[in-house]
Amino acid sequence: MKKISVLLIAFMLMLTFTLYGCGEGENETLKTIKVNEVTHSIFYAPLYVAINNGYFEQEGLKVELTNGGGADKSMTALLSGDADIGLMGPEAAIYVTEGGAQDKPVVFGQLTKRDGSFIVSKMPYENFTLADLVGKEIIGGRKGGVPAMTLEYAIKQAGLTIGTGQNHVNLRTDVAFDLTASVFDSTDADFCTLFEPTASELCEEKGYHIVASVGQLSGEVPYTAFIAKKGYIEENSQDVERFLRAVYRGYRFLLKASIEDIAKSLKPSFQGFSDQNIVTAIQSYVSCDAWVDNPAMTQTAFDRLQDIIISAGELDEKVKFSDVVDNTIANRVVEYFI
Repeated sequence: MKKISVLLIAFMLMLTFTLYGCGEGENETLKTIKVNEVTHSIFYAPLYVAINNGYFEQEGLKVELTNGGGADKSMTALLSGDADIGLMGPEAAIYVTEGGAQDKPVVFGQLTKRDGSFIVSKMPYENFTLADLVGKEIIGGRKGGVPAMTLEYAIKQAGLTIGTGQNHVNLRTDVAFDLTASVFDSTDADFCTLFEPTASELCEEKGYHIVASVGQLSGEVPYTAFIAKKGYIEENSQDVERFLRAVYRGYRFLLKASIEDIAKSLKPSFQGFSDQNIVTAIQSYVSCDAWVDNPAMTQTAFDRLQDIIISAGELDEKVKFSDVVDNTIANRVVEYFI
């Protein structure tokens, strides 16, 4: 009986170690997807929630995240193979498609539906309007980038003129996207546009003021989307679908969770920011209705984006919707949760 007991214990231990080993093996076999984000901002909260809440792991995926610091750099990473998926403005895909790329980039899922930047001022304004920009200098980012073009569009829609005279708005588009905050702080510029939580952190440190949401001033536009090369999507369609499904779970979490729980889920991705700045940023994006409830981009939204690009002089004529956007996977993801 003693021998049987010893053998039974040994067998149970072997079974335990085997099961434990299998669990570790499952983690090791997660499919890694390299994602390059245009910037690191709570504007992209559904993505970070999906990472930190384990939604990607539940889908059998592991996300390797890098920061491009601008859509032009994110697209370069995608085209060179340094990234499998890029999170950036659809304008980057439009430019490449217009140039006649062979393995063209394709938008397979939309994330945000308006500009996520905020106008930061060195002086306080009780009732700010775009007219307060007249005769002032505002740093809007990089020429050809959606942040600068959306701001320019909003300024023109308000009946104002871009220029350097006393009756014009001096919109600077000569500053790299990831250098906006530092250039603004070290020059005589009156305003700049920044994403959260960087905007709140700079205001807290320097005594500056957030005076307006560019997204609310400019209206809805397909601002940020997930993009991959056509060949990658065709070869990894199931992985891409699982990826977008995890992000959509992140979005659904944002709909039902408290601000405090959302902040906890985002904190691992924003360790350098205070809890209060994270909460403020979440509230800012919730209040301006930043995220789409359906990752499938519409023709109407796509055309409006191209109107903005044409207005900025960065595009001569519109490209076909079907040449840039493929909603096949996005539609399957939405159907999955119905």
